[in-house]
Amino acid sequence: MKYQRGVSLSGLLIVSFIIVVVFVFGMKVVPAVIEYYTIVKNIKAVANSSDSATTVADVRKSFDRRAEVDDIKSISSADLDVSKDRNRIVISFEYEKRIRLGGPVSLLIDFQGSSAAKEKGE
Repeated sequence: MKYQRGVSLSGLLIVSFIIVVVFVFGMKVVPAVIEYYTIVKNIKAVANSSDSATTVADVRKSFDRRAEVDDIKSISSADLDVSKDRNRIVISFEYEKRIRLGGPVSLLIDFQGSSAAKEKGE
């Protein structure tokens, strides 16, 4: 006797539903993650282009210009913490992003980053 192989209709529907839910979830989360990496890229560029004589106001203006070009809405230059470490400008930030998934359900992601490069051994 030969047995049929394959997926039943109910199994196909369940797997399809799971794939659609994961796809929709990804479509809502991926833009926030892309924006986070854009912010990190911009603060590293601002920190690397700054010298020891650069003021905090200059750093904030530079970030505002880059944020306007890259359409960054989650944070502004006022949310940046600017400090000096060994004659280098270090820019750090921290913010929360709430993503509505549907109905009363939402996802809260805490983003934080810094322009300071991680050194080996830390």
